[in-house]
Formats: sequence, structure tokens, C-alpha cells
Amino acid sequence: MIIGTHIVMYSKQAEADRAFFRDILKLHTVDVGHGWLIFRLPPAEAACHPIDQGAQEANEEKHMAADLYFLCDDLHATIADLQANKIACTAVDEQRWGLRTSIVLPSGARIGLYQPKHQLAIEP
Repeated sequence: MIIGTHIVMYSKQAEADRAFFRDILKLHTVDVGHGWLIFRLPPAEAACHPIDQGAQEANEEKHMAADLYFLCDDLHATIADLQANKIACTAVDEQRWGLRTSIVLPSGARIGLYQPKHQLAIEP
């Protein structure tokens, strides 16, 4: 049986981005050796979207390409909390499914953040 999900994020500045997840987002970690941190994530849900012009191609092993989005219940308050820690976010974009921004990581990479308007699969 499947017991969980492990997401691999590739970074040009892994140490700085790890510190962001640990120190700014306050995600619980386990150190599996040599400073290699694995983060406990909040409950998750997944959706399959068709590949379009904005989607990445799957890698040579044919793994699915994916984007990481964190969910929040108040996007503007979450952005204010991030900005208080000197973390930049992109402009807020309203979509039919919710309000969206991107968090700019220390490496310059971005992670999606949105306040959904739709029912969540993680809710009972």
C-alpha cells in the first residue's frame, strides 16, 4: 500500500532553500545524515492536468513533471507574514479556482501559493 508522498525539489542553492523551509516556513525536519533534511509537509492533494505550453516535459525516465503549490486560507495574511521575514512574493493573480502568487526562494526558484475557492480533497 502507498503510505505517503515524497516530493523531490531540485535547487541551485539547496542549503539556502532548506533553511527557508526549516526557518521561515517552520516545517518539521528529520536529518537523514550529513545535513540532508527531509521535511514533513502539511496534508496534500494531487491533480492531473493536461500538458500545455506552460508545462514542463517529463524527464528521460518518463516521470511526471510537477509544480509545487502550498495552500493557505488567507493569501494576503500569508504574504504579509512572508514579507515580514523579507521573503518576496509575486503579484497576486485571481483565477476562477482561487487567488495565486509565487514565493521567491533564496535560490531564486519559485513555489506556488494559493488560497483555493474550490472544495479541498484534504477536508473530511
